[in-house]
Amino acid sequence: MDRLRAIMDALMTADSVSVAELAARHGVSEMTIRRDLDELAQQGVVRRVRGGAQSLLLRGEEPPFGVREHEAPEAKLRIAAEVAGLLADGEAVVLDGGTTALAVAREIRDRRLTVLPLSVQGIQALSDAPRIRLVLPGGEVRHGELNIGGPLTVNTIASLRFDTAVIGCCGLSAEHGVTAHALDDVAVKQAAIASARRVVVAADSAKFRQTAFAAVCPPAAVDVLVTDEGIPRDQREAFAAAGVTVRVAA
Repeated sequence: MDRLRAIMDALMTADSVSVAELAARHGVSEMTIRRDLDELAQQGVVRRVRGGAQSLLLRGEEPPFGVREHEAPEAKLRIAAEVAGLLADGEAVVLDGGTTALAVAREIRDRRLTVLPLSVQGIQALSDAPRIRLVLPGGEVRHGELNIGGPLTVNTIASLRFDTAVIGCCGLSAEHGVTAHALDDVAVKQAAIASARRVVVAADSAKFRQTAFAAVCPPAAVDVLVTDEGIPRDQREAFAAAGVTVRVAA
């Protein structure tokens, strides 16, 4: 929810927060804030201390999957439907990890596609899909995020050819291109991009407000960008000028 993300943003700058301060800032009860902090503690984001909480995340580190899954859920559903509409039956698709990619996996369950998912969540979403030919990558599962990565994953992707790569990201801009927080994810995303005839980046518009630690690819490496109506006008124009087809999911 938006309040959880606001609390995490506050922790990124202050390192610690108090229950009373957060309750006053958000106009909710201290009991509600305590529940929020308990949820963030369960996700490994904060350490609960008397009267508040301390951050366990480094500056620029990505919030856990379980927290991000609740951010902009309607926009992610619309983006997923738009991405699914770009795929033709019979295509071979490499599907990135992350919350938006998981929404895509759920959207394509009834399609006739060959899919290589790059997360445990994506595999689970498609494991019993009747017409999906599910191909599993080798590799190591990253704790918490449950993305699949490492040299085995990169080698698996490099040995295959895909019609479409559906790529998620942590940050996005015309200046810095597609960026990610985890270094292991970068090599996997780059391998997927290199092995695909078409690259589709699926990202909600909040990604335009941040640039992550590691560069994945420049805008020119992207064929289609699927986002929501919150994309800044200058970014939309800059991506289009770079030759990217920008599709706004309504």
